[in-house]
Amino acid sequence: MEAVVSVAQGRLRGVRRGDHWSFSGVPYARAPVGPLRWRPPVPAEPWNGVRDASTFGPIAPQSTSVPGITSPSDPGASEPHSEDCLFLNVWAPDLPGPSGGTQSVRRPVLVFIHGGGFTSGSGSVFLYRGGNLVRNGDAVVVTINYRLGALGFLGHRGLRDPDGLVGNWGIHDQVAALTWVRDNIAAFGGDPDNVTVFGESAGGFSVATLLGTPSARGLFRRAIVQSGGVHVHTVEQAELTAGRLASVLGIARCSRELLETVPASELVTATEEIGRLRPDPGAIPLPFLPVVDGVFIPEHPLAAVANGTAAGIDLMIGTNRDELTLFGLGNPSFMALDEEGMRRLVANAAPDMDGAEVVDVYRDARGARGEPVEPTDIWVAAGTDIVFRWPSLQLAAAQVARGARVHAYLFDWESPAFGGILGSCHALELPFVFGVVDVPVVQMFSGDGPAVQALSEQMQSAWLSFATDGRPGHPGIGDWDPWDPVRRATMIFGAATGLSHAPRNEELAVFERRRPLFPGVPG
Repeated sequence: MEAVVSVAQGRLRGVRRGDHWSFSGVPYARAPVGPLRWRPPVPAEPWNGVRDASTFGPIAPQSTSVPGITSPSDPGASEPHSEDCLFLNVWAPDLPGPSGGTQSVRRPVLVFIHGGGFTSGSGSVFLYRGGNLVRNGDAVVVTINYRLGALGFLGHRGLRDPDGLVGNWGIHDQVAALTWVRDNIAAFGGDPDNVTVFGESAGGFSVATLLGTPSARGLFRRAIVQSGGVHVHTVEQAELTAGRLASVLGIARCSRELLETVPASELVTATEEIGRLRPDPGAIPLPFLPVVDGVFIPEHPLAAVANGTAAGIDLMIGTNRDELTLFGLGNPSFMALDEEGMRRLVANAAPDMDGAEVVDVYRDARGARGEPVEPTDIWVAAGTDIVFRWPSLQLAAAQVARGARVHAYLFDWESPAFGGILGSCHALELPFVFGVVDVPVVQMFSGDGPAVQALSEQMQSAWLSFATDGRPGHPGIGDWDPWDPVRRATMIFGAATGLSHAPRNEELAVFERRRPLFPGVPG
């Protein structure tokens, strides 16, 4: 069964997949190639006739050796890579008008930004299919591709746009995709005035960045940050990465003249090479991040949020208890971490803090709860909070200070994979949120059984409820009080889902002394 909808660029033919409609491979911008490489995206050109939207478009050039269940689109499958990658996908339960549905319905819209360290991933990964959310919540779901790696985030003044823009090409793409959603989503039954943007990992970093990006203002009403927080580079930091990339490529300097002719495949290979320069086990290699260029991102996004850039936007934000275990998987030195190595990792991860104090606080707090206190356990706990949880809470505090409603969560379901060594690792919440815990390859990580299904239903309903009216509580989990810096109401999603106040706050006391929640905003 097929249906045709009209968008600004022309007509699209989608397909009925069971109980919902699917439109895939929809271009939201022109191919960013040739003179458009390292430039802001340009709106997609119109087409004649009816464009087929039954298959996903190419994904951004990236490494084919990235492990994990977030790549590729289907287990065991591969996808074409192309610089012409600026496509999005739409899932809707019904369509307005003759194709089915009613003329007046306006459903909440969820737009997902994928993770992958800004170097991998796509909106067509099988984990991110929107069918289950559409089925369970009467919503419209959108996933997007954006430029990755050097093509999406290379920042150097030698590549500066005529408007003074440096880097952030992938964030520009996200803004362009959200603009397309605002202008066209009503054709799919979505409400352009009720858009929730959500993302995980690099996608969560992206959402946090968008909250502080003036050009994103008005494009979404709500935001969900999963395992994110604000992580950005200065122009000077971005140029260090650019210089390393140029060195690997054998290029004398970073300039458009020299770099525009480099094939995308060589840029991907060079990115892999600089990403391998990881001196410490468990460290997260992120050579590319959004850049505070003074133009597109005028100031540090956390400062922008504190100054009101995201005023009026509801925020839901949370992290997983053991984020860092995923990054140590397959690294023998991570599991064999000794006391000296752990203390060095903590000191390197938080150079502005007293590393010995951090270790002592975490060891005492975990010991008091009867939790393991081996060096690897301490590093996972402290590193998770340094990289993910405390930055997330700082963002929450900045948004609450502007009068916004914020809800916080902590995910602590434990993976059975590899004998349980992953705990509640990075990205583990994704199959629960998207309702794909019935997929065998996913069950290797999520587990299976009634408790898994129940947790997935709880999380899907929370995300959908939040997208509907900004209140994620529902009968399956009970009331979910908003977060504030004092009581710190936090929904624990796991084997015993329920609301807690200031969970694991004993460890966070060390951050309170060194990195206050608010103020403490970077300038």
